[in-house]
Amino acid sequence: MKKILTLILLLPFMASFGQGDKAINLDSCYAWARLNYPLLKQYNVIEQTKNFTIENAWRGYIPQLNLSGQATYQSETVNYGTLFGSLPPALAGDIKLPVYSKDQYKLTAEAYQTIFDGEQSKFKKQNAVADAAVKQENLEVNLYALRDRVNQVFFGVLLMDEQLKQNTLQQKDIQNGIDKTQALVDNGTAYKSSVDELKAQLLQTVQDRVQLSSSRRSYLLVLGLLTSQNLGDSTVLLPPSTPALSSDIKRPELKLYDIQKKSFDIQSRQLETGLMPQISAFFDGNYGRPTLNEISNALGPYWITGIRFNWTLTALYTYKNSKSLFTLNQTDLDVQKETFIFNTNITLTQQNEDIRKYAELLEKDKEIVDLRTSVKNASSAQLQNGVITSHDYLTEVDAEALARQNMILHQVQLLQAEYTYQNTAGN
Repeated sequence: MKKILTLILLLPFMASFGQGDKAINLDSCYAWARLNYPLLKQYNVIEQTKNFTIENAWRGYIPQLNLSGQATYQSETVNYGTLFGSLPPALAGDIKLPVYSKDQYKLTAEAYQTIFDGEQSKFKKQNAVADAAVKQENLEVNLYALRDRVNQVFFGVLLMDEQLKQNTLQQKDIQNGIDKTQALVDNGTAYKSSVDELKAQLLQTVQDRVQLSSSRRSYLLVLGLLTSQNLGDSTVLLPPSTPALSSDIKRPELKLYDIQKKSFDIQSRQLETGLMPQISAFFDGNYGRPTLNEISNALGPYWITGIRFNWTLTALYTYKNSKSLFTLNQTDLDVQKETFIFNTNITLTQQNEDIRKYAELLEKDKEIVDLRTSVKNASSAQLQNGVITSHDYLTEVDAEALARQNMILHQVQLLQAEYTYQNTAGN
């Protein structure tokens, strides 16, 4: 039985001897989980989309070129003979009135340069930047939620580690009872069944260790998937230090509300561009029939150039209502932000009570463990002297083990509650 116990206790160290211990902390797990999360790839997509949109917005000031053409056949054309009547015979031989063909052709190349677009390009750029900021901060909100998932798994491993340590102490206490009871059996002052009872309890404790090790392995597997790290049985998780609690709310959701509000402000100011004129210079080069020469029916080139002015006033009809809609959207965001802060403060209040509860329980746990340890040590001496039975000794060993497990549980729960509080606050 001693050999079995020794082998079981050495297995983790034997496994880590060849692989080397890998010690990791909570902050590293946060960072790895963030880098490993598939959604993080959207950052690059958002940034590239913003850059392309900005580039396209400024290309509105690059000279534009349009090509078009048409071939038509019309029912009639201008008849100058009808328009001017019959000419005097003296002029008939000298003047020929033009006759237009009913089939006409036109090939046009138009180049134009925007001079003033009512600041539309400027606001397109600002909208692209604001839209990218909203998407990136929304991504930050989703990534921040990973911290709670990492917390649950990380502290689950820590709890298993502490329970495995307690399991080792419990096995040592039972083995100590086996040694003392076996001495009494050898002296003829105790029954062999007492030793058998202790051995059965030792095997039960060994089984408990197998279950605890399996649970730890499962937690590490999930943590490895979250962080993309190869975490084996030899991995050591470093317990984090007690955080300095702060009730200041610094969650990414608050920044998201502010960025969304700024985006609505930009869109509201962009409405004014619909009230402004647009000015551009243009040049039309054409080839076809008829040309600008109205007395010629020949195919030929011609061109026209100038300044084009366009001012659409229909935006006046909807400007006031559209402006009001953006104001309402900003007000709605203020309400959402206020509600989020309100709900977060309620959650922080509840979590603070949990922290206080675990701290008070932990204080009592320490007293209970000290008393249970004292009783167990006394029982060990009584067992050696044959005053109590092995069953009585096991009762005290189990009572101390339970007290220690409660203390371990409350220690981990307190630390996890403190980090949950910090994550809820955004600190």
